[in-house]
Amino acid sequence: MNLISSAAGRRVVRLGVLILGAAMLIYGAQRGARPPRCCPRPSESAWSVWALDKKKKTSKAPPVSGFLARFRGFAQACAALLTNPHLPNLLKGQIYRGKGKTVCVPGLNCYSCPAATGACPIGAVQSVIGSSKFKFSYYVTGTLILLGVLLGRFVCGFLCPFGWFQELIHKIPLPKKKLSTKKLRPLRYLKYLILLLTVTLPLIFTNEVGMGNPFFCKYLCPQGVLEGAIPLSLASESVRSALGSLFTWKSVVLGAVVVLSLLFYRPFCKWLCPLGAFYALFNRVSLTGMQVDAHKCVHCGRCRNGTLCPFLCFSDSPR
Repeated sequence: MNLISSAAGRRVVRLGVLILGAAMLIYGAQRGARPPRCCPRPSESAWSVWALDKKKKTSKAPPVSGFLARFRGFAQACAALLTNPHLPNLLKGQIYRGKGKTVCVPGLNCYSCPAATGACPIGAVQSVIGSSKFKFSYYVTGTLILLGVLLGRFVCGFLCPFGWFQELIHKIPLPKKKLSTKKLRPLRYLKYLILLLTVTLPLIFTNEVGMGNPFFCKYLCPQGVLEGAIPLSLASESVRSALGSLFTWKSVVLGAVVVLSLLFYRPFCKWLCPLGAFYALFNRVSLTGMQVDAHKCVHCGRCRNGTLCPFLCFSDSPR
């Protein structure tokens, strides 16, 4: 029997990965290895979805999905505010550069956002990998492993500001019915390819001094434009004069995500987000996750679009 398929096996793997992540985080902190400042320019930003556990099995815990669904929006708003507490900086056009920027936040939140208090995990990873003197970052890797084991895709559904942004866009009423992503399910594997490229490209393509570009943050991530380039350009004439073709391209990417979010539920999270792909690797061993009661589920598909399950088939208890 597959080790992860059994309950005892999952507990063993979960404990092992949890100890590994904690050890790497402690070791990295003792070495003084802090995540470097990522995305120094506002146009180079550094981003998941609330994924339901695909395993159809009966849950013994009382269903609390109704409670969580009603207060999830409030939790997302609080998470976005706690991640971006320096709101006056939006008017000043200044980026917070305090000690908080040495800590990775759980979700997609651009380092270049004037209100941001922490660093984006993807930006930190690419900044470490792309440095001229590359050394394995125990601090960043340990943080991500701990978040993956303890929370998993819970981060995507409750703590990610960009996921919340897509949900707000999706709630805008349209004359026509919203579209389902059921027939587009193969596209969800695209984010794993992007995760692989996010890690490998800065190592392969370097400049004359041996530094690699943060390709995902620079060319694909729309959060940098939304939180970084746009607020900074509105507040600073010098930033506006420096904007060029890269800003135009990233604005097109952001516009495409907004249009797709009107039609589909969190398309960036489902198809393109490398951070969500990383957390999804821990789905089978994470302490938190959705469980489906097979006796109640009628396969109506409403949960795929973020709708509250009318039959309360889900249990959100720790596994």
